[in-house]
Amino acid sequence: MINLCFITGNQHKYLEVKSIASEYGLNIEMCTAPKIEVQADSIEEVVLKSAILAYFFTGKPVLVEDAGLFIEALNGFPGPYSSYVYKTIGIQGILKLLEGVENRRACFKSAVAVVLENTIITSTGEVCGEISREPRGNQGFGFDPIFIPSGETRTFGEMSIQEKNRYSHRAKAVRSVFEEIVFKTNIKP
Repeated sequence: MINLCFITGNQHKYLEVKSIASEYGLNIEMCTAPKIEVQADSIEEVVLKSAILAYFFTGKPVLVEDAGLFIEALNGFPGPYSSYVYKTIGIQGILKLLEGVENRRACFKSAVAVVLENTIITSTGEVCGEISREPRGNQGFGFDPIFIPSGETRTFGEMSIQEKNRYSHRAKAVRSVFEEIVFKTNIKP
C-alpha cells in the first residue's frame, strides 16, 4: 500500500480526498510542511512547485491540491486567488460583485500534484455551473454554498462529501492522479 502525505491544513479537503483514496487502495494522511505560498497566475504552477518543496521537506511521497473559482462575468476572478478572496471579502463580497449580473456562469478548477520517489504526477479537474443568488447549505467549505454544478439544483454546500465527489473538480483531478499511481505501481484497488 502506498502512503501519501496530503499537505493541507483544510480538514474538509482532507476528508474529500481520503474518501476517494480508499477506492484506490491508497492511504492518505494529513501532513504539514512549511507553507511557502507560491504566487502564480495558474493553479497548476502553484501545486507543482509546492509539491516539490513539500517532498524535499518531508522526504515522503506527497500530494498537494489547489483550487480556484473562475467566474465568467468577473473575467475569471477570483481564480487562483480564491482562498485569499474568500478570507477577505468572502461569499457576501462575491455576491455583491455579482449584484444585477445575469451571467452567473462559473467553473471550479483543481490542480493536483503527487511527488513519489522518482515520479511526479499532475492532473487537473473542472466542474462548471453557476453562482447562486444567495448562500445555501452548510456542508463543505469556502464558496461551496454559492456554487451550483451543472445538472444540479443544489449548491455544493447542500451536498454530502459523497454527493459532491460525484461532480467536483477536486474529485476529478484526484481520481486521475490515483488511477495513474495504481497503473504505475500495479496496486489492486
